[in-house]
Amino acid sequence: MSHPEPERDGAHDLAYYEAVPYLLVVESVERGGRWLRRAEYPELPGCFAEAESAVEAMENLESERRRLLRQMWDRRVPIPAPRPPLRRA
Repeated sequence: MSHPEPERDGAHDLAYYEAVPYLLVVESVERGGRWLRRAEYPELPGCFAEAESAVEAMENLESERRRLLRQMWDRRVPIPAPRPPLRRA
């Protein structure tokens, strides 16, 4: 079980960013004549995963998101906040 970390310089802790609902995009892409599903969080640069199924791609993406957030946190790189949700008319 992970313990909440103290806030740094008035910023949120890592657990906050791990819980943030970033925009998720899933699409089919062709790689060498094979179709794969690509899942990504476009608001987190370089955070994507590809797999044979959309479910597998999203599961792999979640691991990649946590790894990337931890890496950014440890390096004290600012973690992007997601854009606000779209409003209904």
